[in-house]
Amino acid sequence: MTARIEENRSHPRLPDLLAAYHLVNQAEKGTAVEAAAQLPAVYRAEVEDPAGAFAADTVLLATAPGGDTPSGCVVLKAAPACGAPEIKRLWVAPEARRKGIAKALMTEALRRAAASGAPAVRLTVWSWREEPLALYRSLGFGSVDSWDERPDLVCLEKPFDVIERLTPDEVRAHASAGLAALLLDAVDSGASVGFLAPLAAREAAAWWARVAEEAAEGVRDVWAAHGPDGGLTGVVTLVRGGTANGRHRGEIARLLVHRSARGGGLGYRLLATAEAHAAATGLTLLVLDTQTDSPAERLYRGAGWTAAGTIPDFAADPAGVLRATTLYYKRLG
Repeated sequence: MTARIEENRSHPRLPDLLAAYHLVNQAEKGTAVEAAAQLPAVYRAEVEDPAGAFAADTVLLATAPGGDTPSGCVVLKAAPACGAPEIKRLWVAPEARRKGIAKALMTEALRRAAASGAPAVRLTVWSWREEPLALYRSLGFGSVDSWDERPDLVCLEKPFDVIERLTPDEVRAHASAGLAALLLDAVDSGASVGFLAPLAAREAAAWWARVAEEAAEGVRDVWAAHGPDGGLTGVVTLVRGGTANGRHRGEIARLLVHRSARGGGLGYRLLATAEAHAAATGLTLLVLDTQTDSPAERLYRGAGWTAAGTIPDFAADPAGVLRATTLYYKRLG
């Protein structure tokens, strides 16, 4: 089970979470105060009126599995014109730590920032906060030149991968390299995507070559994510219904994110890109199937897909073990 995330800058629990964050922050900076009422005015205003202080921002709260009230929060500041939004106020109550809440909050904040079209997202963290620093770096943040000259403050930024629709010729060009590498990585990671391990590179490349032909025929659309270095970090395809009575629907197939790029919301972005294109081109229903209880299920449920049922022993995983598959659908428009 994962933390439940909600957006609510007016939640009654939020002032307590913000107060705890600022009181610890003041103490670590050597300017401790005993109560929220003694905080500097700018921080006190956040505690007293979060809805007003963050009126233009996105405030996310997280409730631990089995919990009934939020135990963590984070703020995604509104992005400046053509700039990168900033993540602030990440806090998890001490009694709720080591449960993945901070990562869940960050992942959702990153997903929303990327979905807004921002080129990157940034944040600052005190150099002595080793655990948050480790979390941020694991999510793909890197050190950049400082925009805040306070001593011991580390400035970090995460550029977002660019998602582009590939032409048939581009699919062919990437078939034996970037696209094959994504498929090989998925199989090596244990994903049930139609292949058994070990998957030969030539077999992966041949599969993508066939996809290029389907793209040329208008049967399948392909989108790929390019990292800052130009390498492919993810891919998704959309297969259109081929029968006369099924032209209103499509199938999401081969949503792959390289293990080095996971955890930052790229899967959501790829899925949303395919969904938006499907809706814009007249499709009203999407379907897919995925291995039951796999990490992919959390992605699809979080993106608003509905489980239609489970089939036992539907397909073998890369190790050859038969696994159940869950069927999902999503109505568009």
